[in-house]
Amino acid sequence: MIAIARLAVAVGLLGLLPFLAGAAAVLLWPERQAQMMDLFYLYSAGILVFMAGVYWPIGLQLQQHCYPVSPVVVMALSQAFFVAAGVAVLLPMTIQAVLFPLAYLLLYLVDAVWMKSFWPAWYLRLRLVLTAVAMATQVAVGVVLL
Repeated sequence: MIAIARLAVAVGLLGLLPFLAGAAAVLLWPERQAQMMDLFYLYSAGILVFMAGVYWPIGLQLQQHCYPVSPVVVMALSQAFFVAAGVAVLLPMTIQAVLFPLAYLLLYLVDAVWMKSFWPAWYLRLRLVLTAVAMATQVAVGVVLL
């Protein structure tokens, strides 16, 4: 179990590097700002979909067990975040600047409140840190736009 926790922490922290580098590029490279924002929001969409994708295997397992959360609801949540991310990248960046931080916050709240019983405590602490950093970079990039 410790090896899995360490791996999750390492992968999670490494996953923050494109958020941090993307935000820095947007802020420090004005002549390429539009392209850096495109890449930043594309990465944001990919990570949002990746994080919500974990609900599929949970939903499949729920069908075989008795839990308070419906497998249909869990799988629908996964799809809702997938569609939100897909639609967001098609919208103007000013809308993406608002939508992505809200989506990341909502995804964390779903995990921390509704799906809490499915995660070990260390994972929720990790998710809080990762979500806070991802949202902070989202806000920093959004401030440039707005």
